[in-house]
Amino acid sequence: MGGASRAVGPERATELREGVRSCLQQQCEQTVRILHAKVAQKSYGNEKRFFCPPPCVYLTGPGWRVKPAQGQAHQAGDIGPTVCGYMGLDGASGSATETQKLHFEEQPDSREFGCAKTLYISDADKRKHFRLVLRLVLRGGRELGTFHSRLIKVISKPSQKKQSLKNTDLCISSGSKVSLFNRLRSQTVSTRYLSVEDGAFVASARQWAAFTLRLADEHCSQGDFPPREGYIRYGSLVQLVCTVTGITLPPMIIRKVAKQCALLHVDEPISQLHKCAFQFPGGPPGGGGTYLCLATEKVEQFQASPCPKEENRALLNDSSCWTIIGTESVEFAFSTRLACTREPVTPVPLICTLELSGGGHVATLELHGENFHAGLKVWFGDVEAETMYRSPRSLVCVVPDVMAFGSDWRWLRTPITVPVSLVRADRLFYPSAFSLTYTPEYSAGPGQPSAPKPAADADALLESIHHEFTRTNFHLFVQT
Repeated sequence: MGGASRAVGPERATELREGVRSCLQQQCEQTVRILHAKVAQKSYGNEKRFFCPPPCVYLTGPGWRVKPAQGQAHQAGDIGPTVCGYMGLDGASGSATETQKLHFEEQPDSREFGCAKTLYISDADKRKHFRLVLRLVLRGGRELGTFHSRLIKVISKPSQKKQSLKNTDLCISSGSKVSLFNRLRSQTVSTRYLSVEDGAFVASARQWAAFTLRLADEHCSQGDFPPREGYIRYGSLVQLVCTVTGITLPPMIIRKVAKQCALLHVDEPISQLHKCAFQFPGGPPGGGGTYLCLATEKVEQFQASPCPKEENRALLNDSSCWTIIGTESVEFAFSTRLACTREPVTPVPLICTLELSGGGHVATLELHGENFHAGLKVWFGDVEAETMYRSPRSLVCVVPDVMAFGSDWRWLRTPITVPVSLVRADRLFYPSAFSLTYTPEYSAGPGQPSAPKPAADADALLESIHHEFTRTNFHLFVQT
């Protein structure tokens, strides 16, 4: 059964609002991002088929470098942003052989990066799906929390059969996230991942990037590709877009690879862990074509040769053959600045979508996500909203009157954007990537005064202002 969250006393409410305002002003957000593959190949016997690409964790946000608030003094040795991580599989016993310790290193972009290179799932584990479990511990031994990945599907080996769209589990759709890696002569130590560093595409032995793979329209000019739906097939013109930097490669034709040859006539759907190649459009007729290739840590172009025996094939080198795999990511955003306890921050509520209803005098916002509970309240900026708990996946709140953010609005009539956040009863604060914008329906046009025209009667003026104020549109957008 749902219900409204229990209110706190006026002194506590004032203290909490000041704390939330301080967090927003000082930018105390802390983010934990887990990046991993959608499928994992099972190990058999004594082999250890390590997950590829390896699961990795990024810690971002200025909150990791903020000093503890008053009353949050850490124990000796527990000063600074240093965090240690332990990653394993859910349901595992947690022994040292099944959990890998992560050491976080600061990157040039101020992100902390950790990678679990030696995780695997054995054939003794009969599950078809599992999750990764990340446990974070602050320096000094204080536990920050336990975070879970998305579901990972277990496969025995890459499918060699022609994929059918009736079995979409392993197919790759336009707009999904993928990783690409190259492994020379099937040697693990030679694995290189397509990544982005300093604004350029590189082949990294250590870090990998997730790319949005989307179908491109060959009739559009370069750089102007509207998103297209559907599953990716070989022979399609595609574009790779880095999910972090937004940097893109030129549009390329994705080809199936077999025995180090690009198959030019195949148009079947692409499957997880398939070998593929990326051909740049154009080139002289009858030529082998130019393909995306790696040279040590650089990414360049390789000129393929026509196959002398089969005209529908092009001869590639090892460095032009990539393995493609779908990826997932989950991001947990929070701030420990409001916490008066040393309890873990998890489970962190996740907001997936927002649904706005009504307007004018009364508007409600429904939040859809995960890990909701009755102790959560929705906040718009530093204004607490009346919140009703429906289920672990749904919260409903009343959108605050725009006047709660400043009485000047009735005269200025400018859009106001406030972040949507969640606050827990024990003062743990969870920012999200969503905002709400209040936009007046009738804004002043060019050369017109922003305030309402004077009225002879003061009561009529106030009534006019009231009606103007209540005619307000609300717009939602995701911050980037």
